[in-house]
Amino acid sequence: MNLEPLYPYAMDPKEAPAIWGGESWKCWDANRVRNGALAGATIADLRARLGPKLLGSIDATRIFPILTKIIDARDSLSVQVHPDDAYAQRVEHQPNGKTECWYILEAKPDAHLILGWTRDTTRAEYEKRVADGTLGDILRRVPVKASEAYYLPAGTLHAIGAGIVLFETQQASDLTYRIFDWNRLGTDGKPRPLHVQKAADVLNYHAGTTGAIATIEYTFESLRRTALIAGPNFIVELVTATSEPASIATDGVPLVFMPLEGSVALSCDGGDAILAPYEAAIVPAGAERCTVTASDASTASFTLVSPPPDRNAMAAQLLAGNVEQGRIDAFLAQF
Repeated sequence: MNLEPLYPYAMDPKEAPAIWGGESWKCWDANRVRNGALAGATIADLRARLGPKLLGSIDATRIFPILTKIIDARDSLSVQVHPDDAYAQRVEHQPNGKTECWYILEAKPDAHLILGWTRDTTRAEYEKRVADGTLGDILRRVPVKASEAYYLPAGTLHAIGAGIVLFETQQASDLTYRIFDWNRLGTDGKPRPLHVQKAADVLNYHAGTTGAIATIEYTFESLRRTALIAGPNFIVELVTATSEPASIATDGVPLVFMPLEGSVALSCDGGDAILAPYEAAIVPAGAERCTVTASDASTASFTLVSPPPDRNAMAAQLLAGNVEQGRIDAFLAQF
């Protein structure tokens, strides 16, 4: 009988400096628990020790399916693309590719993202423009501001521009095909490797049309929420806690919490944790419920990320929050 304690596992982040700024990996398979009886264990260790108590029906022999980060782009990131699951399995012999999403935390007035092409193009034109240095002429630049959410399916050409801090949720893969790196040198004094041909294999060559997600505000389980993303790989919400305790059901999947403003107290039958802004914790699926309270102010906001319990989970949750079916359908159609 598995008697391992089930409580909010607060995570030590992985810090990853970069030539353009840096990342803090908040929830990653190799991050270690910093609190309670299982302190020192990695998420990978928890998968082995807890199995379905951590992950529900998700395969415990595979890497934790979600990676969350804070990205601080003081300079522009490279222009890049990520493969889908099929390409990752066939070519890279990895279990999955990388679909991701962004929630903008800070953006300077002139900040922008690169999201796709200004018009339809082709592999031949892409390769020619990479070779002659004119690729920038057909990159689509999208102005951004704080509190916007963006969804990037695998195959989307993209780059984060300078002056942006964002919260990223992605499939747990670091497969990145770099196309153009602004003629920079890496920390070793050499240009970073490019992956022009693999990128060509996976790019979507249609004109970019997507922008910020049309999100939905609603109330569920006595908490004010904003549904940001509801794709096949992850659900991302922004939630407001108050000084009045509220209970969140795990619905058979692990939940990843990270406060943005104010500290949040999490409590399960097996233990508790207090998270300061930008600290993350995983509540295991087997905990069944987690009580959430703003711990140092009247309110606190936090991101709540999870694998979807099933494809209809978000629709049912929005419906329970008295959102009209037409709005639900329009929201989900974005993914």
